[in-house]
Amino acid sequence: MTSSMQGITDPRATALRDNRRLALALLLGAGVVFTAGAVAQAAGHPWGGWLRAFGEAAAVGGLADWFAVVALFRHPLGMRWIPHTAIIPSNKQRIATSLGEFVRDKFLEPEVLLRKLQAFDPAARLAQWLTEPARVDALARQARRIGLEALQWLDDEQLRAAVEGLMLDALRRWDAAQSAGQILALLTSDGRQQQLLDEALDRLGDFLGQPEVKRRVSDLMVKHARQEWPTLISLVDAVKSVDAMGDYLADKLAQALMSELQAILKQPDHPVRVSYDHQAHAFIERLGSDPELQARVHEIKGQIIEHPGVQGYVDGLVREVREWLRRDLARTDSALAGRLRDALAALGDKLAVDADLRTSINEHVLGAAQRLVGELRGSLTEHIVQTVRWWDDETMVRELELAVGKDLQYIRMNGALVGGLIGLALYAVAMAMPTLLSSLR
Repeated sequence: MTSSMQGITDPRATALRDNRRLALALLLGAGVVFTAGAVAQAAGHPWGGWLRAFGEAAAVGGLADWFAVVALFRHPLGMRWIPHTAIIPSNKQRIATSLGEFVRDKFLEPEVLLRKLQAFDPAARLAQWLTEPARVDALARQARRIGLEALQWLDDEQLRAAVEGLMLDALRRWDAAQSAGQILALLTSDGRQQQLLDEALDRLGDFLGQPEVKRRVSDLMVKHARQEWPTLISLVDAVKSVDAMGDYLADKLAQALMSELQAILKQPDHPVRVSYDHQAHAFIERLGSDPELQARVHEIKGQIIEHPGVQGYVDGLVREVREWLRRDLARTDSALAGRLRDALAALGDKLAVDADLRTSINEHVLGAAQRLVGELRGSLTEHIVQTVRWWDDETMVRELELAVGKDLQYIRMNGALVGGLIGLALYAVAMAMPTLLSSLR
């Protein structure tokens, strides 16, 4: 144990020690009073009997209560043969079970907990909390501070390397083919792929109808023709301008393509649609069942992950984002903290006026609490029971004595004082008894 730890004194231990000394002083005082009273009574002083009665009863009461208090935690004076002593350590198993059952039945009873949550009205309390600007500002400042601390953690080379390693390992284990198949299956459910095709065809039609596109197609056709058939193009150009013919053909080509696109858009059973639909579903099925395609997807994923350029880009991007976050959060007028503050305030205003939203939140909270209690009730009870059972007797006695021992010493003090008063009362009765008996004759 270090010197700093040795210098730390538990205030509970100090209070317990002081009360023990006070209780012992009262017990010794009772003994002194008893002795003085006995001496005075033997010397013929009438008041000596009263002192003796008080001291005697106070000593008996103090000793009895001392025995009772000590017997809770240990064997008084080491006398193990006395039954029903060291009650707490002797019954540790039963105490552990009773404590676990008490927590389970009184604190984790689902119906009781849910009734208290309903009366608490979490959504209304949250609305009240968020509509106070000072609290929202404090929460935003706390979030800003936590964010800065988290960024400082990422400055540690070992921690950052460990986080990056975990992320890369997760990406390497990720089944990209299966995930892609699931995403595509979701995107193609209810014929969504046909809607995507319609949108693509509409965009393509608009593109082909643009004059500059037609001009570009015409130029490409003329350029290609002059390269492939220069003699023929020269002869044709002598009769009619090849550029004009290119414009004409480009326009006709665009019209033909747009006409075909319109046909595809209007006919649900058009061969292009049918083929597109078939190939889409076949590709999704292959992603889930074709080992060769899955291996190819995994290979592409690995190439992307391991490519130095990709890793350098990601590392640089992460560094830039981290520095931007640090600069922003370091400012008292942080934009992120301001957005969070505004969002929280808006949520508080919304909750304050929207009863349906509060009801919905309360229902979700109650449902989550019910599930959580159901999952934790048994495990938490067992954890409490096992924890108490694993305590060694000395540790358990020490902790309990520090918790309640100070108050138990008052029982000893009260026992001495109350016992002394009772002794006086009994002595008074004894003194009055002859007079009462003579009056009855």
